[in-house]
Amino acid sequence: MLIGVMSDTHDNLPAIAKAVELFNREGVDLVIHCGDYVAPFVKRELSKLKAPMKGVFGNNDGERRGLKEAIGVEDEILEMDVDGIKIAVLHGTDQRVVEAFVRSQLYDIVIRGHTHRYEIAELGRTILLNPGEVGGYVSGIKSVAFIDTQKREIKILNLDTGEPLGFMSI
Repeated sequence: MLIGVMSDTHDNLPAIAKAVELFNREGVDLVIHCGDYVAPFVKRELSKLKAPMKGVFGNNDGERRGLKEAIGVEDEILEMDVDGIKIAVLHGTDQRVVEAFVRSQLYDIVIRGHTHRYEIAELGRTILLNPGEVGGYVSGIKSVAFIDTQKREIKILNLDTGEPLGFMSI
């Protein structure tokens, strides 16, 4: 399965459209969003995804009821098992909580957002993945990640240039 991962879209509709276009072109089977959509009108672009999307709330998602109705966001933590890979997803507002998830070693991959900085780090048996920010407002770099469960690879790409920003085998 090919999973597209995004975070911190912050209502940047042109950047969201670019991420959606890339995910559709690459034929992802699932999209994970790590929160900070911000407002329900992001549905306009996210509804163009050809794959289902699962996601969590972020600290800037104040209109939670609207986001739940518009795009189905329901919780702050998401756990899933995809092709035998245990994944936890959270926005990561509290670094202590992120570290607790990683230290638990219960997951193969812990995916978080919030910092607006892309990162792949192996900590024990767990990989910590932050796809960076789609919005590009804080770091100036718009990025997304891909998890290929068959090839057992994770890569982060610059959304504007297509250049790789990070890679790791699972």
